[in-house]
Amino acid sequence: MTKYFELDWKRPVPQELLDGLKADRWTETKEDYDYEQDCTFKVDDNGFFIYWKSTSKEGDVLELSTVNDVRIGCAPQDPKFDAALKKKFGDKYTEQAFIICSGMDMVNVNLCHVVCDNKEKVEKWITGIRSLTNNTKINNVCPTTNIRKHWTRLLLSTTVDNKVSVKQIAKTFASGKTEKLVYQTLSELGLPSEKNDSMSQDELTFEKFLTIYKTICPRTDIDKLFDSITGGKTDTISISKFIEFMNERQRDPRLNEMLFPSYNEKRSKEIFGMYEPDKENIEKNQFSKKGFTEYLMSDENAPVLLDRLDIYQDMDQPLSHYYINSSHNTYLIGRQFGAKSSVEIYRQVLLAGCRCVELDCWDGKDKDEGEVIITHGKAMCTNVYFKDCIKAIADCAFVTSDYPLILSFENHCNRSNQYKMAKYCNDMFGDLLLKEPIKDFPLNKGQPVPPPSKLKRKILIKNKRLKPDIEKIELEAFLKGEFTIGDEESEDTTAESGEKKEEETDKPVAPNYSGSTVNVHPWLSSMVNYTHPTKFQGFDAAEATDEHFKMSSFAEPAALGYLKSQAIEFVNYNKRQFSRLYPKGARVDSSNYMPQIFWNSGYLTKTFDPFAETPVDGVIAAQCNVEVIAGQFLSEKRVGTYVEVDMYGLPTDTIRKEFRTKAIPQNGLNPMYEEEAFRFRKVVLPELAVLRFAVYNDEGKLLGQRILPFNDLQAGYRHISLKTEGNFPMSLPMLFL
Repeated sequence: MTKYFELDWKRPVPQELLDGLKADRWTETKEDYDYEQDCTFKVDDNGFFIYWKSTSKEGDVLELSTVNDVRIGCAPQDPKFDAALKKKFGDKYTEQAFIICSGMDMVNVNLCHVVCDNKEKVEKWITGIRSLTNNTKINNVCPTTNIRKHWTRLLLSTTVDNKVSVKQIAKTFASGKTEKLVYQTLSELGLPSEKNDSMSQDELTFEKFLTIYKTICPRTDIDKLFDSITGGKTDTISISKFIEFMNERQRDPRLNEMLFPSYNEKRSKEIFGMYEPDKENIEKNQFSKKGFTEYLMSDENAPVLLDRLDIYQDMDQPLSHYYINSSHNTYLIGRQFGAKSSVEIYRQVLLAGCRCVELDCWDGKDKDEGEVIITHGKAMCTNVYFKDCIKAIADCAFVTSDYPLILSFENHCNRSNQYKMAKYCNDMFGDLLLKEPIKDFPLNKGQPVPPPSKLKRKILIKNKRLKPDIEKIELEAFLKGEFTIGDEESEDTTAESGEKKEEETDKPVAPNYSGSTVNVHPWLSSMVNYTHPTKFQGFDAAEATDEHFKMSSFAEPAALGYLKSQAIEFVNYNKRQFSRLYPKGARVDSSNYMPQIFWNSGYLTKTFDPFAETPVDGVIAAQCNVEVIAGQFLSEKRVGTYVEVDMYGLPTDTIRKEFRTKAIPQNGLNPMYEEEAFRFRKVVLPELAVLRFAVYNDEGKLLGQRILPFNDLQAGYRHISLKTEGNFPMSLPMLFL
């Protein structure tokens, strides 16, 4: 495509973070703590890393893409250490402290405590770091930027005397038996090259680092491509040959010529000017192999349309028209039975982008009497307090996203504790809590729910609700101070249909069903609006009722059954109101079901059968050929590697374990696969399809992966930078396709 889109991944780094902060830091476990005094904390110019160094230790570096939160500090567990900090910084030192939270998953979170002598500095650093985290674009930069990022990390990982060690450089490129080649290349560049040598940061320029990179990992794959363009006769590509290459091999012929005109001489000269290092070649309208390689590894040649990294979808449709990133039994951090409940996990899932979390609420017993606890009932799991979870949610609800957050209460509490639940939500959420319907979106029959754009920074509660006439009477009495809870009943005949989980039948209930396990406090009931749970009574009953604000939950087996027996009806249901799907009870290991199957039933543009193999009306089926050419820096070890390419989408579009390259033995550095193209012959619904590229070693261990939306892929020769199993970016590992 000739439509240039610049990937503006770089956020401005606040000056306070560039200037640095003098502070002490510590980490702690239950048994011990590690304390380092007189550190200087900084963030690099590009916002890649936060790094620190004291006078007595080597520098340490933390990648900001792994930092998910930064929060006000707290006291250490050790009382003697606490007393020492008070003596140095004063009794209110926690107000002058902050915590950097990081990790490669949501359960194993690393906490780095930082304390300084100034509260205002702490506030600026918290705000500053938060402005740089959760940056989707910086996690999708091109290979050249990733290499620069790797170079930056190396420069910041200095020795005690602020030097870059040769040993560290060798470790950076270590892959089997490449260390000797690293030392040799350093020597040829005129740099210190003995194992125990070191050099100043100024000596290791990016150009020299790039030379080492290219020497260690020669790109014979690009050499072959270059020769195929030039015919192997010249060492440059003429502008006419380049235009031919771009239009015939890099451009999707189906693109609209008006929106994406073909490459011409003007656009090609612009590319030459950006990536060709030799001015003489630019003047002669020629592209050297070095310039061509730079182009192939640039944002200009990204594998997907770069504007798709912004929110480009229409966010003014009813909220029920969207997939919502959701969590089931959020509080558990292990198995579904006998596991540990956690407050911290609510912070982590929200920071990871989750927009619907679950709280299973129970009356506290014994020492917890009078408090609401969160736990998996009758499953021998530990307890956490509801109020602590609500505080964590209030802190992190809109750090990552401004779009609405749904709290799904599975409520087993008596009315007294439900009053406390309502009070905690009211007091801690304040104006963030949507306490009544929006004026233009009343809870009327046939009225769609509001769009995400109208619900920004709002928290919605999903909880059983009293019948409207009962709620009105009881709420008025409550507001006047005349409401009395009275005797707690075990069965509530005044509440509209609620929901239970695994123990319930998978079949629709009779339309006259009414009941729940507990009474509902009118104040809590009044906080429920657009996410009103109701027992599923069948698709016909839901269509007849036509109340878009009512929603039902489906166990995994029941939902799968409806998909098979009433697929079209399920799709139509999801056009109107929410479906909430949760894993079957047999998943005691907390494994997830395959969500794509159910996403298919939420496709809202057309009425269609998601299990059909025929094209969807009005949607043009697509096809795709994927050729895996080579890989770079796939493993630090000298192992065999292979690549699998899977597609997920409609059942007829889903292809798994079918396309796999041959294994290249003893080469994790730069294996050449050169497979025949894998052909996905007919993709019925491209909008719902994704491609997954996964690299494994010869023992079947995942080394890296990348998942890309099918509809946003660009044709031609592209580099795919890989990510970890937890979807964190990896600097050097990539595939050439």
